[in-house]
Amino acid sequence: MLTRRHLLTRGLVAGSAGGLGIGTAGAAALDTMGDAVVTHYDIHPAGWPADLPLRVAAIADIHACEPWMTIERIEGIVAATNALAPDLVVLLGDYVVAHRKITAKVPDAQWAKALGRLSAPCGVHAILGNHDWWDDPRAQARLVPLPAAAAALEAEGIRVLHNDAVRLTHRGRSFTVAGLGDQFAFRPRHDSPAWGSGGTDDLEGTLTKARGDGPILLLAHEPDIFAEVPADVAVTFSGHTHGGQVRIGGFTPVVPSRYGSRYVYGHIVEDGRNLVVSAGLGCSWWPVRFGVPAEIVLATIGGGAAAV
Repeated sequence: MLTRRHLLTRGLVAGSAGGLGIGTAGAAALDTMGDAVVTHYDIHPAGWPADLPLRVAAIADIHACEPWMTIERIEGIVAATNALAPDLVVLLGDYVVAHRKITAKVPDAQWAKALGRLSAPCGVHAILGNHDWWDDPRAQARLVPLPAAAAALEAEGIRVLHNDAVRLTHRGRSFTVAGLGDQFAFRPRHDSPAWGSGGTDDLEGTLTKARGDGPILLLAHEPDIFAEVPADVAVTFSGHTHGGQVRIGGFTPVVPSRYGSRYVYGHIVEDGRNLVVSAGLGCSWWPVRFGVPAEIVLATIGGGAAAV
């Protein structure tokens, strides 16, 4: 249902996108503030047990703030995700706001409480994104091991996997969810390349913890790491790119990746390895989505066909 605030907010989006033209701005408003779509993937990784069908819901890049990603909107996303009845929910990072075109930040405790209502038999497991690190001055100064977003999630019973892994059981079979530290955790210096050093990720150490008890699902906020992910990882889940956030005629002008559009969006298969990149839910740098609506991902791994 559209409220007066939603209508006013869509007017703000249209104004922001006014240079695109009235019709285009209207479409951008719908993509920015419209209900999240559910994108289904049916994935059959090599070596995944035939008797272990697993429904994984993935939520990425919330960027909680007023007026674009309010608590009410997050609660709606949570309700829609729970209605999908996933076996496992994974949160792929960037919970905090990423731009200044806002009226207010949403406190960590509030968005985390909303996410704490997510429910799945195999639990809800999270990683952090670069903006969760960038938004915390103490984390940027390396005074704390993890940014404040991690504590907010843990307080709501959501486990944060930072170069760590957790073994889970579903239908009597074991599998592992591994979570990678963020690859761009520390803001690049003016004299360093944007895609240079500054991460907290330890791929080999993380996978060492994950190996030995069933297939592996890897959570990595930025998809760039996929070029290095070995074949024994069944599926890698990422966000960060927002699907380019703006897509015109199939072209994405800006992709925050050293690989350009190679890993911008969707189910990507390279050398038999599977990557799912979510378009996410919120906005980064500028509060406009066009041609890339907010989405919740539901991936059915193994078993029969995905739900339609």
